[in-house]
Amino acid sequence: MLRRVRDLALPDCWVAAGFVRNAVWDHLHGVSGTPFDTDIDVIWFDPSRATAAHDRVLEARLRSADDRARWSVKNQARMHLRNGDGPYASATDAMRCWPETATAVAVRLGDDDAIEIAAPLGLDDLFGLAVRPTARFAGDKYPLYLERIRAKQWQARWPRLCIEGLSLP
Repeated sequence: MLRRVRDLALPDCWVAAGFVRNAVWDHLHGVSGTPFDTDIDVIWFDPSRATAAHDRVLEARLRSADDRARWSVKNQARMHLRNGDGPYASATDAMRCWPETATAVAVRLGDDDAIEIAAPLGLDDLFGLAVRPTARFAGDKYPLYLERIRAKQWQARWPRLCIEGLSLP
């Protein structure tokens, strides 16, 4: 999958979010599963091609190369409009405004086949099984963070998670 994404030759391009987070949490919980049980979020950054139509073309290319996956491609140069944020400077900058710190992680395959990691908020929460809001979601977007946490029901799959702000019944 990383090779397929690299072959798109997009600037500042990464496999990110839930796909990466879930793989780490599965490993830490000893859960074996298919890597295709969630969307594969592909993020990239190029203000000159910031249209949803262009992203759909890229998704179609990825689906034709591997139809087992649910590809989701988003140019982060346009996502600030949907998210109510100021313009992002890069894909990594956009990740700072995602809901949880443990989700703000991305990987890609370099030209030398080395795996590169982008984690603008660090990796401690991801590997420490801590779920907490990013600065953007700790303020006026906190209700959205709580709604997302309740909807995802992550503790059913990963019971060792420590989720900030969640009151269990």
